[in-house]
Amino acid sequence: MAEAYIVGAVRSPVGKKKGGLSTVHPTDLAAHTLKALIDRTGVDPAAVEDVIMGCVMQFGPQSMDIARNAWLSAGLPETTAGVTIDRQCGSSQQSIHFAAQGVLSGTQDLVVAAGVESMSVVPMGSSITAALEKGMPFPFGDKWVERYGKQEISQFRGAELMCEKWGYTREVLEQYAFESHQRAAKAIANGHFKDQIEPINGVTDDEGPRADTTLEKMAGLKTLKEGGQITAATSSQISDGSGAVLIASEQAVRDHGLTPRARVHQLALMGDDPVYMLTAPIPATQRALKKAGMSMDDIDVVEINEAFAPVPLAWMQELGADPAKVNPNGGAIALGHPLGGTGAILMTKLLHELERTGGRYGLQTMCEGGGQANVTIIERL
Repeated sequence: MAEAYIVGAVRSPVGKKKGGLSTVHPTDLAAHTLKALIDRTGVDPAAVEDVIMGCVMQFGPQSMDIARNAWLSAGLPETTAGVTIDRQCGSSQQSIHFAAQGVLSGTQDLVVAAGVESMSVVPMGSSITAALEKGMPFPFGDKWVERYGKQEISQFRGAELMCEKWGYTREVLEQYAFESHQRAAKAIANGHFKDQIEPINGVTDDEGPRADTTLEKMAGLKTLKEGGQITAATSSQISDGSGAVLIASEQAVRDHGLTPRARVHQLALMGDDPVYMLTAPIPATQRALKKAGMSMDDIDVVEINEAFAPVPLAWMQELGADPAKVNPNGGAIALGHPLGGTGAILMTKLLHELERTGGRYGLQTMCEGGGQANVTIIERL
C-alpha cells in the first residue's frame, strides 16, 4: 500500500493586523516560507512536481495564481508548476489533502502543500466587495434563495446560532478565549514555536497573543451583534501569515535521502448546514475516526481552528475530547487566523507538538465557509 509522508513543515510567524508583516507583499510572504521549506529539507527543488497553495481572497496582490508566483519569487525552478485553491478557511488543509492524494495515487512523488493570506493587504471580503461594485449579486443566485431563502449567511451569524444551539453564554466563551491566550503566551515564553517559525521582516514570534489580557477586559467589549454572545475577544484575529508542508512518497524518500517525520493516516471531508456554517468539524471528525477505526482516546494532540470560541467548545462537547489535548499551545483566538494560510500553519504546529511531546497521533480540523470541514489524522514516526 502506498504511503504519503510529511518530511518538512515550516511557517512564518503570524502577524497581527497592520503589524510587522503588513508591509510584506503576499507573494513574498509565501515565497519566504517555500524557500525555507526547501532549505530545511535539503530536497532538490527541481524534483518538486507541484505547489498546491491555499488562498481565500484571490484578489489584487493575491490573484494570478499566487502559488506559481510565490515559487518563482523564491528563486526556485521554473519547471515546477503551481495551483491556488479555495476551500475557504480550510484552503491549505485541503492543499495537504490534495498533495497527499497525489502521492497516494502513485502519480506524484514530491508535492508542496502550502497556504498564505495577508489580511492586512487584501482585506477579508475584498473579492465579494468588487463583485458588488460591479452590480453582481452577493454571492448566491436564485436557486440558492429557492433552497435556503433570503437570510443572512455569515460566519458571525453561524457563531451566534451555535451559541444558541449549545447554550453557551458570553462568560463561557470568554473563559475559553482567556485560556487560549494563556496557553499561547506560555508556549511562546517556553520557545515551543521557535523551531517551526522562519522569521521574516524582523518578526520572530506570533504577534497576536496577549499575556496581559483579563476576563475583566473581555467583559468590557461590545458584542458584535446586539443581544448576542460573540465579541472580538472570542473571535479569531485578523492576521497575516503563511505555511508550507512537503509531502513525499516512499520512492522520493529513498531517492532524496529524506527523513519521514509523520505519515498521513486518514483524510476526511464533510459538509453540514451552510447557514450554521461552522458545525461541520463535528460530523467530519466522526467520519474520519470511523474510517480510521479510531476513537478520540487514540488522539494525542488536536489542532482545531478557533474561528470563534463556540466551534472548539461544541466540538469537544460532542466528541468527548480531553480539553488538555485540544490546542495545547493556544489557537486562532490568540494566535490569529490568516485564512488561506491557517491549514498549513496548523499542520506545522501539530507535527512539531507531536515531536516535542512524543505523541503518536495528531488530528487537525477546521470549519469552512459553506458549512464544510476537513479532517487530517497524522501518525508521528
